[in-house]
Amino acid sequence: MSFFFGIFLGLGVGIGLIIAFARYENIRSTRRSDLAKTVASFARMTVQDSRKILPRESYPSWVVFSQQQKLTWLNVQLDKIWPFVDEAASELIRSNVEPVLEQYRPAILASLKFSKLTLGTVAPQFTGVSIIEGESQADGITMELEMQWDGNPNIVLGIKTKLGMALPVQVKNIGFTGMFRLIFKPLVDEFPCFGAVSYSLRQKKKLDFTLKIIGGDIKTIPGISDAIQETIRDAIEDSITWPVRKIIPIIPGDYSDLELKPVGTLDVKLVQAKDLTNKDVIGKSDPYAELFIRPLRDKIKRSRTINNELNPIWNEHFEFIVEDASTQHLTIRISDDEGVQASELIGCAQVPLKELIPGKVKDVWLKLVKDLEVQRDTKNRGQVHLELLYCPFGTESSIKNPFNPDFSLTSLEKVLKPGNDETDASNFIRAPSSRKSEVIVRGVLSVTVVAAEDLPAVDLMGKADPYVVLIMKKAETKVKTRVVNDSLNPVWNQTFDFVVEDGLHELLILELWDHDTFGKDRIGRVIMTLTRVILEGELQDSFTLDGAKSGRLFLHLKWTPQLKFREN
Repeated sequence: MSFFFGIFLGLGVGIGLIIAFARYENIRSTRRSDLAKTVASFARMTVQDSRKILPRESYPSWVVFSQQQKLTWLNVQLDKIWPFVDEAASELIRSNVEPVLEQYRPAILASLKFSKLTLGTVAPQFTGVSIIEGESQADGITMELEMQWDGNPNIVLGIKTKLGMALPVQVKNIGFTGMFRLIFKPLVDEFPCFGAVSYSLRQKKKLDFTLKIIGGDIKTIPGISDAIQETIRDAIEDSITWPVRKIIPIIPGDYSDLELKPVGTLDVKLVQAKDLTNKDVIGKSDPYAELFIRPLRDKIKRSRTINNELNPIWNEHFEFIVEDASTQHLTIRISDDEGVQASELIGCAQVPLKELIPGKVKDVWLKLVKDLEVQRDTKNRGQVHLELLYCPFGTESSIKNPFNPDFSLTSLEKVLKPGNDETDASNFIRAPSSRKSEVIVRGVLSVTVVAAEDLPAVDLMGKADPYVVLIMKKAETKVKTRVVNDSLNPVWNQTFDFVVEDGLHELLILELWDHDTFGKDRIGRVIMTLTRVILEGELQDSFTLDGAKSGRLFLHLKWTPQLKFREN
């Protein structure tokens, strides 16, 4: 009897312990879940939220809400764990950068790989951290860390040339200053409260290094050093520099939406530049322009060179893919072409894409500077004239007339969609490049030269005998108004009609001249694209004379469209 009693007692106690343990685990799981939700809620808090919860007098003395916090504590800890970070980071760099090095490998090399790669004994120093706040970060946290590193890495590139020669090239004297971006996204209720971490090199303020052939001088092999340096820089730009980002899943899931994806296109018309700095001792500079959003060799667009000219007119079109309109810029560099020698930079400028309104043409004059990072240059280097149009993907139905929101889409703006047989210029702006190249915006441009006012005196008697020359640059058509004698405020009211075969690539130049029996002097000029009149259909405006001390030209323009396709 006692035997059975013992069995039942043991079973009862066992079942009780199992039930108790199960209840304890259930309570523990609920507590962990609640804790994760609480931590996630705190993670979503902004500085403004914390200020609402706690009054200022309740903050401890050590709480500072500055945009950037010091990171001495992090640098101390990083120094301690650096040997382990070095091992993990070296392998990460090798696996990510080596394939890109091979992708950008110069044609003169047969292979380009790491034979040795360690980051040395000197840890980088983090100089500040900031949290990026805003609507776009509502479901994640974005942290930016400023970093500088003057390291002693042991990096050796195993290089083989097409001739079979092996070149062990050491990368030395690395100096780097930049900013890393960490994105913790998406935020979840499960510990550690975020599903994945994305990392990227947000800014590259300085990247210096030297190359040395082990046991020799790399300069003895012409072109090798420059080719390898360019390849390394391209590899860093294409593998880790923002908007490229690497994603590390923390909690299993699909994070493909965090990957780099094109979000739209940027159409750029490079119109002209004026008052460029002369870089030549004899004659004038031979300017050309380079434009890019990402500074990769295959993504940099170059204009033609215009010889011996400080006021060049290019009138060239370029198209770029946009991956992040909120942070990316269009950069333009204008240089003096020196032929076989290295080109000399005249000046550069940038346009933040976030300043562009989708679907609206922006006409800009940009002042050229020597350096985009250090804005201490006060020297006048000239200006460059651009027309910009940003078209996000998937916004066809929401884009209105770029110049008049009260009108529906004009014939130029409605995109050529597959299967659309309309015979007007509809849908052109958002059409793919392959479709755009098939379309010519053709029409008749009527130009009425109305009047001019406040012209500078060019005659000895304080007057002028002005007339206007109208030039369609692409068609090489030229007409002129009558001469108005002894007037600084002439009135012409003359109309000229031009048959325009390719309106998007045509340019109208109006030159104001002073007639003289023994010669003629140019007073000034107005250069304009046809974009605005094509979009508006008709416009009347006054335009400042370039190259003149004073004066404005009054014009009335009207566009009558007719679309056609290019013949094969």
